[in-house]
Amino acid sequence: MKRPVSLRGRLVLGLAVLATTAVLAAEIVGFVVMRSWLMDGLDEQLAHFSTPRKAYQDAVSDKGFPDRFTTPGALPSDFRVFFYDSDGRLLSASLGDYQQPTKPELASTVDGLGLSVGQLATVSADTGGGRWRVVLREGPDDMKAVVALPLATIDGATSKILYVDGALLALTVTGVVLLGRWVVRLGLLPLTRMERTAQDITDGDLDLRLPHTDTRTETGRLGRVLNTMLERLQGALRERETSEARLRRFVADAGHELRTPLTAIQGFAELALRHEQQSPAGRREANRLIAQNAERMGLLVDDLQLLAKLDQEPSYGPSHGRESVDLLSLAADAVSAAALGDSGRPIDLGPLRGSKDEEELELVEALGDPHRLRQVVENLLSNARTHTPPGTPVHVRVGTARVAPDTGGADRPGRTSASPPLPHGTPVGILEVADAGPGLAPEDAQRVFERFYRVDRSRSRAHDQGGSGLGLAIAAAIAQGHGGRLELDTAPGEGCTFRLVLPGSGRA
Repeated sequence: MKRPVSLRGRLVLGLAVLATTAVLAAEIVGFVVMRSWLMDGLDEQLAHFSTPRKAYQDAVSDKGFPDRFTTPGALPSDFRVFFYDSDGRLLSASLGDYQQPTKPELASTVDGLGLSVGQLATVSADTGGGRWRVVLREGPDDMKAVVALPLATIDGATSKILYVDGALLALTVTGVVLLGRWVVRLGLLPLTRMERTAQDITDGDLDLRLPHTDTRTETGRLGRVLNTMLERLQGALRERETSEARLRRFVADAGHELRTPLTAIQGFAELALRHEQQSPAGRREANRLIAQNAERMGLLVDDLQLLAKLDQEPSYGPSHGRESVDLLSLAADAVSAAALGDSGRPIDLGPLRGSKDEEELELVEALGDPHRLRQVVENLLSNARTHTPPGTPVHVRVGTARVAPDTGGADRPGRTSASPPLPHGTPVGILEVADAGPGLAPEDAQRVFERFYRVDRSRSRAHDQGGSGLGLAIAAAIAQGHGGRLELDTAPGEGCTFRLVLPGSGRA
Protein backbone atom coordinates (compact mmCIF):
# COMPACT_ATOMS: atom_id res chain seq x y z
CA MET A 1 0.00 0.00 0.00
CA LYS A 2 1.32 3.38 -0.98
CA ARG A 3 2.13 5.55 2.02
CA PRO A 4 -0.17 8.62 2.19
CA VAL A 5 1.54 11.94 1.71
CA SER A 6 -0.91 14.29 3.41
CA LEU A 7 -0.93 14.84 7.16
CA ARG A 8 -4.62 13.90 7.28
CA GLY A 9 -3.92 10.58 5.54
CA ARG A 10 -0.99 9.78 7.82
CA LEU A 11 -3.05 10.50 10.93
CA VAL A 12 -5.94 8.31 9.73
CA LEU A 13 -3.50 5.53 8.82
CA GLY A 14 -1.84 5.84 12.22
CA LEU A 15 -5.19 5.66 14.01
CA ALA A 16 -6.22 2.64 11.95
CA VAL A 17 -2.95 0.83 12.69
CA LEU A 18 -3.14 1.61 16.41
CA ALA A 19 -6.78 0.55 16.63
CA THR A 20 -6.13 -2.65 14.67
CA THR A 21 -3.15 -3.49 16.87
CA ALA A 22 -5.10 -2.81 20.07
CA VAL A 23 -8.20 -4.79 19.03
CA LEU A 24 -6.11 -7.64 17.65
CA ALA A 25 -4.04 -7.83 20.82
CA ALA A 26 -7.21 -7.81 22.96
CA GLU A 27 -8.78 -10.56 20.82
CA ILE A 28 -5.66 -12.70 20.97
CA VAL A 29 -5.47 -12.36 24.73
CA GLY A 30 -9.19 -13.10 25.05
CA PHE A 31 -8.94 -16.11 22.75
CA VAL A 32 -5.98 -17.55 24.64
CA VAL A 33 -7.63 -16.97 28.01
CA MET A 34 -10.93 -18.49 26.86
CA ARG A 35 -9.29 -21.55 25.32
CA SER A 36 -7.11 -22.03 28.36
CA TRP A 37 -10.13 -21.79 30.63
CA LEU A 38 -12.08 -24.33 28.59
CA MET A 39 -9.09 -26.69 28.46
CA ASP A 40 -8.54 -26.34 32.20
CA GLY A 41 -12.19 -27.26 32.79
CA LEU A 42 -11.96 -30.31 30.56
CA ASP A 43 -8.68 -31.39 32.18
CA GLU A 44 -10.29 -31.02 35.59
CA GLN A 45 -13.12 -33.31 34.50
CA LEU A 46 -10.62 -35.91 33.35
CA ALA A 47 -8.63 -35.57 36.57
CA HIS A 48 -11.69 -36.18 38.75
CA PHE A 49 -13.10 -39.07 36.72
CA SER A 50 -12.78 -42.38 38.54
CA THR A 51 -13.13 -45.71 36.70
CA PRO A 52 -14.99 -48.36 38.78
CA ARG A 53 -12.93 -51.43 39.72
CA LYS A 54 -15.60 -53.72 38.34
CA ALA A 55 -15.22 -52.06 34.92
CA TYR A 56 -11.69 -53.48 34.67
CA GLN A 57 -13.04 -56.95 35.46
CA ASP A 58 -15.85 -56.66 32.90
CA ALA A 59 -13.36 -55.45 30.27
CA VAL A 60 -11.36 -58.75 30.49
CA SER A 61 -14.35 -61.06 30.95
CA ASP A 62 -15.84 -62.98 28.07
CA LYS A 63 -19.24 -61.43 28.59
CA GLY A 64 -17.98 -57.85 28.29
CA PHE A 65 -19.85 -54.89 29.71
CA PRO A 66 -23.53 -55.05 30.45
CA ASP A 67 -25.71 -53.22 27.92
CA ARG A 68 -26.50 -50.44 30.37
CA PHE A 69 -22.81 -49.35 30.26
CA THR A 70 -22.57 -49.24 26.47
CA THR A 71 -25.75 -47.36 25.59
CA PRO A 72 -25.86 -43.60 25.03
CA GLY A 73 -25.79 -41.74 28.34
CA ALA A 74 -24.15 -44.60 30.22
CA LEU A 75 -21.27 -42.32 31.24
CA PRO A 76 -21.51 -38.63 32.18
CA SER A 77 -20.86 -36.18 29.36
CA ASP A 78 -18.91 -37.60 26.41
CA PHE A 79 -16.45 -39.74 28.34
CA ARG A 80 -14.94 -42.81 26.69
CA VAL A 81 -12.84 -45.33 28.61
CA PHE A 82 -10.48 -47.73 26.88
CA PHE A 83 -8.69 -50.59 28.70
CA TYR A 84 -5.29 -52.24 28.42
CA ASP A 85 -4.79 -55.69 29.97
CA SER A 86 -1.97 -56.69 32.24
CA ASP A 87 0.21 -57.42 29.23
CA GLY A 88 -0.32 -53.86 27.95
CA ARG A 89 -2.53 -54.78 24.99
CA LEU A 90 -5.52 -52.67 24.02
CA LEU A 91 -8.81 -54.46 24.68
CA SER A 92 -11.73 -54.18 22.33
CA ALA A 93 -14.21 -53.50 25.10
CA SER A 94 -14.70 -49.89 26.09
CA LEU A 95 -17.11 -47.77 28.06
CA GLY A 96 -19.00 -44.82 26.61
CA ASP A 97 -21.27 -43.75 23.81
CA TYR A 98 -20.59 -46.03 20.89
CA GLN A 99 -22.78 -43.93 18.64
CA GLN A 100 -20.18 -41.13 18.54
CA PRO A 101 -18.79 -40.80 15.03
CA THR A 102 -15.19 -40.86 16.13
CA LYS A 103 -12.97 -42.13 18.88
CA PRO A 104 -9.39 -41.30 19.88
CA GLU A 105 -6.65 -42.94 17.90
CA LEU A 106 -4.80 -45.00 20.51
CA ALA A 107 -1.74 -47.20 20.23
CA SER A 108 -2.32 -50.96 20.51
CA THR A 109 0.03 -51.17 23.49
CA VAL A 110 0.58 -49.05 26.55
CA ASP A 111 4.19 -48.48 25.65
CA GLY A 112 3.10 -47.12 22.29
CA LEU A 113 1.04 -44.43 24.01
CA GLY A 114 4.17 -42.75 25.41
CA LEU A 115 2.20 -41.58 28.45
CA SER A 116 2.85 -41.95 32.14
CA VAL A 117 0.10 -42.54 34.66
CA GLY A 118 -1.87 -39.31 35.25
CA GLN A 119 -0.36 -37.54 32.25
CA LEU A 120 -2.72 -35.54 30.05
CA ALA A 121 -2.30 -35.42 26.28
CA THR A 122 -4.15 -34.49 23.12
CA VAL A 123 -4.51 -37.11 20.40
CA SER A 124 -6.15 -37.13 17.00
CA ALA A 125 -9.41 -38.88 16.23
CA ASP A 126 -9.32 -42.15 14.34
CA THR A 127 -11.29 -40.60 11.49
CA GLY A 128 -11.84 -37.00 10.36
CA GLY A 129 -10.07 -34.02 11.81
CA GLY A 130 -11.29 -34.13 15.39
CA ARG A 131 -9.17 -34.33 18.51
CA TRP A 132 -9.49 -35.96 21.93
CA ARG A 133 -8.07 -35.17 25.33
CA VAL A 134 -6.84 -38.27 27.13
CA VAL A 135 -5.33 -39.29 30.46
CA LEU A 136 -3.77 -42.61 31.46
CA ARG A 137 -5.09 -44.30 34.63
CA GLU A 138 -3.73 -47.29 36.55
CA GLY A 139 -6.14 -50.14 37.36
CA PRO A 140 -6.01 -53.40 39.32
CA ASP A 141 -3.83 -56.36 38.30
CA ASP A 142 -1.45 -54.15 36.27
CA MET A 143 -4.24 -53.07 33.97
CA LYS A 144 -4.38 -49.58 32.49
CA ALA A 145 -7.25 -47.39 31.35
CA VAL A 146 -7.35 -44.38 29.05
CA VAL A 147 -10.08 -41.87 29.87
CA ALA A 148 -10.92 -39.63 26.90
CA LEU A 149 -13.08 -36.59 26.20
CA PRO A 150 -13.64 -35.11 22.71
CA LEU A 151 -12.40 -31.58 22.00
CA ALA A 152 -15.15 -30.93 19.48
CA THR A 153 -17.03 -28.63 21.85
CA ILE A 154 -13.92 -26.56 22.65
CA ASP A 155 -12.79 -26.45 19.01
CA GLY A 156 -16.28 -25.40 17.92
CA ALA A 157 -16.43 -22.67 20.57
CA THR A 158 -12.98 -21.35 19.70
CA SER A 159 -13.81 -21.38 16.00
CA LYS A 160 -16.90 -19.28 16.63
CA ILE A 161 -14.83 -16.93 18.78
CA LEU A 162 -12.35 -16.57 15.92
CA TYR A 163 -15.15 -15.77 13.48
CA VAL A 164 -16.64 -13.23 15.88
CA ASP A 165 -13.22 -11.71 16.56
CA GLY A 166 -12.50 -11.42 12.85
CA ALA A 167 -15.84 -9.73 12.17
CA LEU A 168 -15.33 -7.42 15.15
CA LEU A 169 -11.82 -6.53 13.94
CA ALA A 170 -13.10 -5.70 10.46
CA LEU A 171 -15.94 -3.56 11.85
CA THR A 172 -13.55 -1.82 14.24
CA VAL A 173 -11.03 -0.98 11.53
CA THR A 174 -13.76 0.25 9.19
CA GLY A 175 -15.31 2.37 11.94
CA VAL A 176 -11.94 3.77 12.98
CA VAL A 177 -11.12 4.74 9.39
CA LEU A 178 -14.50 6.40 8.81
CA LEU A 179 -14.76 8.10 12.20
CA GLY A 180 -11.02 8.83 12.21
CA ARG A 181 -11.28 10.75 8.96
CA TRP A 182 -14.11 12.84 10.42
CA VAL A 183 -12.29 13.43 13.72
CA VAL A 184 -9.01 14.25 11.98
CA ARG A 185 -10.77 16.59 9.55
CA LEU A 186 -12.45 18.32 12.51
CA GLY A 187 -9.16 18.52 14.42
CA LEU A 188 -7.29 19.89 11.42
CA LEU A 189 -10.01 22.40 10.57
CA PRO A 190 -7.97 25.31 12.06
CA LEU A 191 -5.04 24.28 9.86
CA THR A 192 -7.34 24.14 6.84
CA ARG A 193 -8.58 27.65 7.58
CA MET A 194 -5.01 28.82 8.06
CA GLU A 195 -4.11 27.26 4.71
CA ARG A 196 -6.94 29.10 2.95
CA THR A 197 -5.99 32.37 4.63
CA ALA A 198 -2.34 31.87 3.71
CA GLN A 199 -3.37 31.24 0.11
CA ASP A 200 -5.38 34.47 0.09
CA ILE A 201 -2.34 36.29 1.52
CA THR A 202 -0.18 34.74 -1.20
CA ASP A 203 -2.67 35.97 -3.79
CA GLY A 204 -2.03 39.54 -2.65
CA ASP A 205 -4.34 40.30 0.31
CA LEU A 206 -1.54 41.19 2.74
CA ASP A 207 -3.87 42.62 5.39
CA LEU A 208 -5.39 39.21 6.19
CA ARG A 209 -4.30 37.39 9.33
CA LEU A 210 -4.61 33.79 10.44
CA PRO A 211 -7.86 33.37 12.41
CA HIS A 212 -6.91 30.73 15.01
CA THR A 213 -4.60 32.19 17.69
CA ASP A 214 -5.62 30.36 20.89
CA THR A 215 -2.35 29.89 22.78
CA ARG A 216 -3.74 26.83 24.58
CA THR A 217 -3.41 24.80 21.38
CA GLU A 218 -0.45 24.05 19.16
CA THR A 219 -2.31 25.35 16.12
CA GLY A 220 -3.14 28.57 17.94
CA ARG A 221 0.45 29.15 18.96
CA LEU A 222 1.54 28.50 15.38
CA GLY A 223 -1.08 30.98 14.14
CA ARG A 224 0.09 33.65 16.56
CA VAL A 225 3.73 33.18 15.56
CA LEU A 226 2.82 33.33 11.87
CA ASN A 227 0.71 36.45 12.43
CA THR A 228 3.66 38.11 14.16
CA MET A 229 5.91 37.10 11.27
CA LEU A 230 3.38 38.48 8.78
CA GLU A 231 3.20 41.76 10.69
CA ARG A 232 6.96 42.10 10.56
CA LEU A 233 7.12 41.14 6.90
CA GLN A 234 4.38 43.60 6.02
CA GLY A 235 6.13 46.29 8.04
CA ALA A 236 9.38 45.50 6.23
CA LEU A 237 7.59 45.69 2.88
CA ARG A 238 6.06 49.03 3.81
CA GLU A 239 9.44 50.33 4.95
CA ARG A 240 10.94 49.11 1.69
CA GLU A 241 8.22 50.78 -0.35
CA THR A 242 8.64 53.97 1.67
CA SER A 243 12.40 53.80 1.27
CA GLU A 244 12.10 53.23 -2.48
CA ALA A 245 9.65 56.10 -2.81
CA ARG A 246 11.96 58.32 -0.76
CA LEU A 247 14.91 57.26 -2.89
CA ARG A 248 13.05 58.01 -6.12
CA ARG A 249 11.98 61.38 -4.76
CA PHE A 250 15.51 62.05 -3.56
CA VAL A 251 17.00 61.22 -6.96
CA ALA A 252 14.39 63.35 -8.72
CA ASP A 253 14.94 66.29 -6.37
CA ALA A 254 18.72 65.96 -6.64
CA GLY A 255 18.47 65.94 -10.41
CA HIS A 256 16.21 68.98 -10.32
CA GLU A 257 18.53 70.87 -7.98
CA LEU A 258 21.60 70.04 -10.04
CA ARG A 259 19.87 70.88 -13.32
CA THR A 260 19.35 74.53 -12.36
CA PRO A 261 23.02 75.54 -11.81
CA LEU A 262 24.16 73.21 -14.59
CA THR A 263 21.76 74.84 -17.04
CA ALA A 264 22.93 78.27 -15.95
CA ILE A 265 26.59 77.30 -16.41
CA GLN A 266 25.88 75.84 -19.82
CA GLY A 267 23.88 78.89 -20.90
CA PHE A 268 26.47 81.46 -19.83
CA ALA A 269 29.30 79.37 -21.29
CA GLU A 270 27.55 79.19 -24.64
CA LEU A 271 26.85 82.93 -24.44
CA ALA A 272 30.53 83.64 -23.84
CA LEU A 273 31.58 81.41 -26.73
CA ARG A 274 29.07 82.84 -29.23
CA HIS A 275 29.79 86.48 -28.56
CA GLU A 276 33.54 86.77 -28.79
CA GLN A 277 33.27 90.52 -29.30
CA GLN A 278 31.43 90.90 -25.98
CA SER A 279 32.65 93.69 -23.71
CA PRO A 280 35.01 92.84 -20.85
CA ALA A 281 32.34 93.79 -18.31
CA GLY A 282 29.86 91.35 -19.88
CA ARG A 283 32.46 88.61 -19.90
CA ARG A 284 33.30 89.22 -16.27
CA GLU A 285 29.60 89.08 -15.37
CA ALA A 286 29.14 85.82 -17.30
CA ASN A 287 32.23 84.34 -15.67
CA ARG A 288 30.99 85.46 -12.26
CA LEU A 289 27.62 83.78 -12.80
CA ILE A 290 29.32 80.64 -14.06
CA ALA A 291 31.53 80.52 -10.98
CA GLN A 292 28.57 81.25 -8.69
CA ASN A 293 26.48 78.42 -10.12
CA ALA A 294 29.46 76.07 -10.13
CA GLU A 295 29.99 76.86 -6.45
CA ARG A 296 26.31 76.26 -5.77
CA MET A 297 26.47 72.94 -7.57
CA GLY A 298 29.64 71.99 -5.69
CA LEU A 299 27.99 72.75 -2.33
CA LEU A 300 25.00 70.66 -3.33
CA VAL A 301 27.21 67.73 -4.30
CA ASP A 302 29.08 68.06 -1.00
CA ASP A 303 25.76 67.94 0.88
CA LEU A 304 24.69 64.87 -1.05
CA GLN A 305 27.97 63.12 -0.28
CA LEU A 306 27.63 64.01 3.39
CA LEU A 307 24.09 62.60 3.53
CA ALA A 308 25.25 59.40 1.83
CA LYS A 309 28.06 59.08 4.39
CA LEU A 310 25.66 59.69 7.27
CA ASP A 311 23.28 57.05 5.91
CA GLN A 312 26.11 54.56 5.58
CA GLU A 313 27.64 55.19 9.02
CA PRO A 314 24.96 56.87 11.13
CA SER A 315 26.55 56.32 14.56
CA TYR A 316 29.47 58.40 15.81
CA GLY A 317 31.95 56.19 17.61
CA PRO A 318 35.56 56.77 18.63
CA SER A 319 36.66 56.49 14.99
CA HIS A 320 34.50 59.52 14.14
CA GLY A 321 36.20 61.87 16.58
CA ARG A 322 33.88 61.23 19.50
CA GLU A 323 34.97 63.40 22.43
CA SER A 324 33.59 65.63 25.13
CA VAL A 325 32.11 68.77 23.53
CA ASP A 326 31.25 71.98 25.40
CA LEU A 327 27.91 73.01 23.91
CA LEU A 328 28.11 76.45 25.57
CA SER A 329 31.42 77.30 23.87
CA LEU A 330 30.13 75.86 20.63
CA ALA A 331 27.03 78.06 20.82
CA ALA A 332 29.05 81.15 21.76
CA ASP A 333 31.35 80.76 18.73
CA ALA A 334 28.41 80.22 16.39
CA VAL A 335 26.54 83.25 17.79
CA SER A 336 29.61 85.47 17.39
CA ALA A 337 30.10 84.38 13.78
CA ALA A 338 26.40 84.88 13.01
CA ALA A 339 26.33 88.33 14.61
CA LEU A 340 29.28 89.46 12.48
CA GLY A 341 27.60 88.12 9.34
CA ASP A 342 24.24 89.82 10.04
CA SER A 343 24.77 92.85 12.25
CA GLY A 344 21.21 94.08 11.71
CA ARG A 345 19.63 91.10 13.42
CA PRO A 346 19.68 90.74 17.23
CA ILE A 347 21.13 87.34 18.25
CA ASP A 348 21.68 86.56 21.91
CA LEU A 349 22.93 83.64 23.99
CA GLY A 350 21.26 82.69 27.25
CA PRO A 351 20.44 79.84 29.62
CA LEU A 352 17.76 77.29 28.93
CA ARG A 353 14.33 78.25 30.17
CA GLY A 354 13.28 76.24 33.17
CA SER A 355 16.86 75.61 34.36
CA LYS A 356 17.96 76.10 37.96
CA ASP A 357 19.30 79.58 37.40
CA GLU A 358 17.87 81.29 34.35
CA GLU A 359 20.24 84.24 34.84
CA GLU A 360 23.49 82.27 34.69
CA LEU A 361 24.90 80.18 31.87
CA GLU A 362 26.00 76.66 32.77
CA LEU A 363 28.66 74.41 31.34
CA VAL A 364 27.00 71.73 29.20
CA GLU A 365 29.02 68.78 27.99
CA ALA A 366 28.03 66.13 25.46
CA LEU A 367 29.92 63.38 23.67
CA GLY A 368 30.34 63.67 19.93
CA ASP A 369 32.17 65.17 16.97
CA PRO A 370 32.69 68.91 17.65
CA HIS A 371 32.97 69.76 13.93
CA ARG A 372 29.68 68.07 13.04
CA LEU A 373 27.88 69.54 16.04
CA ARG A 374 29.15 73.02 15.11
CA GLN A 375 27.80 72.40 11.62
CA VAL A 376 24.36 71.68 13.12
CA VAL A 377 24.35 74.89 15.17
CA GLU A 378 25.53 77.00 12.24
CA ASN A 379 22.87 75.43 10.04
CA LEU A 380 20.13 76.25 12.55
CA LEU A 381 21.29 79.87 12.85
CA SER A 382 21.52 80.21 9.08
CA ASN A 383 18.04 78.76 8.73
CA ALA A 384 16.66 81.28 11.26
CA ARG A 385 18.32 84.22 9.45
CA THR A 386 17.17 83.06 6.02
CA HIS A 387 13.54 82.28 6.77
CA THR A 388 12.59 85.18 9.05
CA PRO A 389 12.05 88.84 8.19
CA PRO A 390 14.97 91.27 8.72
CA GLY A 391 15.38 92.41 12.30
CA THR A 392 13.67 89.34 13.78
CA PRO A 393 15.45 88.43 17.03
CA VAL A 394 17.03 85.00 17.38
CA HIS A 395 17.64 83.44 20.81
CA VAL A 396 20.18 80.70 21.44
CA ARG A 397 19.76 78.86 24.74
CA VAL A 398 21.97 76.18 26.30
CA GLY A 399 21.30 74.04 29.38
CA THR A 400 20.82 70.60 30.88
CA ALA A 401 17.61 68.75 31.66
CA ARG A 402 16.02 65.35 31.74
CA VAL A 403 13.98 64.02 28.85
CA ALA A 404 10.34 64.98 29.25
CA PRO A 405 7.60 66.50 27.06
CA ASP A 406 8.07 69.92 28.66
CA THR A 407 11.88 70.00 28.36
CA GLY A 408 12.74 68.08 25.18
CA GLY A 409 13.67 64.71 23.79
CA ALA A 410 10.09 63.39 23.97
CA ASP A 411 7.10 63.77 21.66
CA ARG A 412 4.16 66.03 22.37
CA PRO A 413 1.49 67.86 20.33
CA GLY A 414 2.98 70.57 18.12
CA ARG A 415 6.45 68.99 18.12
CA THR A 416 8.00 67.19 15.16
CA SER A 417 11.23 65.28 14.71
CA ALA A 418 12.81 62.87 12.25
CA SER A 419 14.22 60.72 15.11
CA PRO A 420 12.51 58.54 17.73
CA PRO A 421 12.06 59.93 21.26
CA LEU A 422 14.71 59.32 23.89
CA PRO A 423 14.02 57.27 27.06
CA HIS A 424 12.05 59.31 29.57
CA GLY A 425 14.19 60.79 32.37
CA THR A 426 17.51 60.49 30.49
CA PRO A 427 19.91 63.36 31.40
CA VAL A 428 20.61 65.39 28.27
CA GLY A 429 22.31 68.51 27.08
CA ILE A 430 20.07 70.88 25.11
CA LEU A 431 20.87 73.64 22.64
CA GLU A 432 17.91 75.68 21.36
CA VAL A 433 17.71 78.12 18.46
CA ALA A 434 14.44 80.07 18.70
CA ASP A 435 13.18 82.86 16.49
CA ALA A 436 10.17 85.18 16.67
CA GLY A 437 9.27 84.72 13.02
CA PRO A 438 5.93 83.73 11.45
CA GLY A 439 6.27 80.06 12.39
CA LEU A 440 5.24 77.08 10.31
CA ALA A 441 1.93 75.48 9.47
CA PRO A 442 1.47 71.92 10.79
CA GLU A 443 1.73 70.37 7.31
CA ASP A 444 5.03 72.20 6.69
CA ALA A 445 6.36 71.33 10.14
CA GLN A 446 5.74 67.61 9.49
CA ARG A 447 7.97 67.69 6.41
CA VAL A 448 10.58 70.21 7.40
CA PHE A 449 13.24 67.53 8.02
CA GLU A 450 12.69 65.81 4.66
CA ARG A 451 15.43 66.03 2.08
CA PHE A 452 14.98 68.74 -0.57
CA TYR A 453 11.81 69.94 1.11
CA ARG A 454 11.51 73.73 1.14
CA VAL A 455 8.75 75.73 2.76
CA ASP A 456 6.93 78.44 0.79
CA ARG A 457 9.59 80.89 -0.42
CA SER A 458 7.55 83.82 0.87
CA ARG A 459 9.06 83.18 4.33
CA SER A 460 12.49 84.03 3.03
CA ARG A 461 13.78 87.56 3.11
CA ALA A 462 15.89 86.86 0.02
CA HIS A 463 14.23 84.59 -2.46
CA ASP A 464 17.37 84.05 -4.43
CA GLN A 465 19.24 82.80 -1.38
CA GLY A 466 17.04 79.83 -0.61
CA GLY A 467 18.96 76.67 0.15
CA SER A 468 18.68 73.30 -1.50
CA GLY A 469 16.50 71.86 1.26
CA LEU A 470 19.22 69.56 2.65
CA GLY A 471 20.41 71.58 5.65
CA LEU A 472 17.86 70.40 8.21
CA ALA A 473 17.99 66.83 6.88
CA ILE A 474 21.76 66.82 7.42
CA ALA A 475 21.42 68.36 10.88
CA ALA A 476 18.80 65.78 11.90
CA ALA A 477 20.99 62.92 10.61
CA ILE A 478 24.00 64.22 12.58
CA ALA A 479 21.92 64.55 15.76
CA GLN A 480 20.56 61.02 15.40
CA GLY A 481 24.05 59.70 14.73
CA HIS A 482 25.10 61.16 18.11
CA GLY A 483 22.31 59.24 19.87
CA GLY A 484 20.13 62.32 20.20
CA ARG A 485 17.65 64.09 18.00
CA LEU A 486 16.75 67.41 16.43
CA GLU A 487 13.18 68.55 17.05
CA LEU A 488 10.97 71.51 16.20
CA ASP A 489 8.34 73.30 18.24
CA THR A 490 6.31 75.70 16.13
CA ALA A 491 2.90 77.09 15.34
CA PRO A 492 1.69 79.76 12.89
CA GLY A 493 2.53 83.19 14.29
CA GLU A 494 4.57 81.81 17.22
CA GLY A 495 8.00 81.42 15.61
CA CYS A 496 10.15 78.30 15.44
CA THR A 497 12.23 76.65 18.15
CA PHE A 498 14.74 74.10 16.90
CA ARG A 499 16.10 72.00 19.75
CA LEU A 500 19.25 69.86 19.61
CA VAL A 501 19.01 67.17 22.33
CA LEU A 502 22.12 65.12 23.07
CA PRO A 503 22.72 62.55 25.79
CA GLY A 504 25.89 63.28 27.69
CA SER A 505 27.52 64.26 30.93
CA GLY A 506 25.66 67.55 31.42
CA ARG A 507 26.32 69.26 34.77
CA ALA A 508 23.64 71.39 36.41
